[in-house]
Amino acid sequence: MSSEEFEKMNEAYSGVYEELRCQCEQVSRYSGEQKKRFLREIDEKVEEANEVLDGMEKELRNAPLSYRNQMTIKIRSYRKDVSKLQRDVRSSDLGYGARSDFKYAMYSTENEQSSHLVSQRALLLQGTDSLNQATQSIDRSHRIAAETDQIGSDIIEELGEQREQLERSKDRLINTGENLSRSRKILRAMSRRVMTNKLLLAIIILLEVAILGTVVYLKFFH
Repeated sequence: MSSEEFEKMNEAYSGVYEELRCQCEQVSRYSGEQKKRFLREIDEKVEEANEVLDGMEKELRNAPLSYRNQMTIKIRSYRKDVSKLQRDVRSSDLGYGARSDFKYAMYSTENEQSSHLVSQRALLLQGTDSLNQATQSIDRSHRIAAETDQIGSDIIEELGEQREQLERSKDRLINTGENLSRSRKILRAMSRRVMTNKLLLAIIILLEVAILGTVVYLKFFH
C-alpha cells in the first residue's frame, strides 16, 4: 500500500464531501426543473464520493493491521456522513417524486451494507492476522524447542565423553600410584642391599687389616 496515494484519496474525498455539503445546503434555493437538475448533480457528487471511498478501501488491503483498522473506521464514518447528507436532502425534497426517494433509499441501503461489509472484512482480516501471528509464534517455539533439544543432546554427549576421559585418567592415576608403590619397595630393597654390602665390605676390610697386622707382627717381631 502507498500511504501517499491513500492520503491523496483522503484529500480528494475531503474536497468532494465539502462540495457535496455545500450543494445540499443550497438545494432549498431551487425549485422545479432547476431543482431536479441540481439534485442530479448531487447524485453524481455522491457517486463520486463513494468511488473515492471504494478506492481508499482498496488501498488499505495491504496495509498493516493497526493502520488498516484505524482507517477502516474512518472510512465507515465517511460513508455515514455521505448517507446522512442523502437523508437530509431526501427529507427536504418532498416534491422530488417516488423515483428520487427510491434512489436515495437505494444509496442509503448500499452505504449501510457497505459499512457492514467493511466492518466484517476488518474483523475477518484481524482474526486472520491474529491466527497467522499465533501460527508463526508456534513455529518459532517449535524451532526453539528443537534447537534446545539438539543443544541438550550435544551437551549430554560431550559430558559422556568427558566422563570417559575422567575415568581413563582415574585408571591411569591408579596405575601410576601402584607403580610408584612398587618402585618405592624396590628402592627400599636396593637400599637395604647396599647397606648390607657396605657392612660386609667393612668387615672384610677389617679382617684383612687384622690378618695383615698379624702377619707383619709375626714376621718382624718373632
